[in-house]
Amino acid sequence: MQVSKRCGCAGKFTPEELADVLSNIEAKKEDRDPNLIVGFDKSDDAGVYKISEDLALVQTVDFFTPVANDPYTFGQIAAANALSDVYAMGGKPLTALNLACFSATIGAEILAEILKGGAAKIREAGATIAGGHTITDEEVKYGVSVTGIVHPKKVVTNSGAKEGDVLILTKPLGTGVLTTALKIDFIEEEEFLEASIVMSTLNKIASEEMQKIGVNSCTDITGFGFIGHAYEMANGSEIELEIYSKKIPIMNKVMDLIKEYCLPSGAYSNEKYFEKWVNFSEEISEQLRLALFDPQTSGGLLISVEESKANELLENINKRSQIKAEIIGKVVKKGSNGKAITVK
Repeated sequence: MQVSKRCGCAGKFTPEELADVLSNIEAKKEDRDPNLIVGFDKSDDAGVYKISEDLALVQTVDFFTPVANDPYTFGQIAAANALSDVYAMGGKPLTALNLACFSATIGAEILAEILKGGAAKIREAGATIAGGHTITDEEVKYGVSVTGIVHPKKVVTNSGAKEGDVLILTKPLGTGVLTTALKIDFIEEEEFLEASIVMSTLNKIASEEMQKIGVNSCTDITGFGFIGHAYEMANGSEIELEIYSKKIPIMNKVMDLIKEYCLPSGAYSNEKYFEKWVNFSEEISEQLRLALFDPQTSGGLLISVEESKANELLENINKRSQIKAEIIGKVVKKGSNGKAITVK
């Protein structure tokens, strides 16, 4: 971590920068391939391309700088983060390609450990490494390009939430704060263990259970923070999300660290871009507000499911997962005030 300027998903483009770039490469409608079910214009987690009536490819790529001091753990987290995009779409990962940037001044054994960690998670996902690509760079970076499959009519997008749905979050927040704290020696390695476990845990179980029961919408919480990805769901679905602040799971020490102004710059970038679409109740503290904008690495799934299925889905996930999911809100009719999210 000490050789990196920014850690994990906190090192990605800000929402404003990304929107500016993508606005210049929008494809004309007449040029769009009709088999491209989900493209970058949807602000979704992965691309989906139909190849037959009952089969579509799910494709994604993600890489970043170290979020852990241990190279094997970093490899695990980076792979879990990339695989998450396929899980969020209701897909099954099949193959993976390694992407690595590495400095010649750092021993080859470190790169080997990173790749071993990534390979372990890819195997756990039931996928196969098909190859990869490496280049030299001053900063270490690692990630994975993942290809998965899904039935074209069973794709889960971030734009299908319906009024009356219940919102489930499958991992606690705070990875951006904790990786920043570890990098600047605000916390010890043992205090980082919870974040390490959360980030390296696959979203496989939650994805499998939501596919079994059937849900309306899903996205994974990563670089734009909880609020940013919740906004994309609300905006794409043309509804409003009501969030129960006291139900949001947050990892240990996160709130105390935010009080000490220990958090990544990406939290402020996310706040600047997304706050105009959020109504925060007066009782919401500044610390909680910033925690909701904290950029996450390998975060959980935010699932929108019919109320009649919510408790069963929650129970099924929690029976199998070491990390407990929580019901954190509901979907309501879009109001007239222009807000997409209310945090109360």
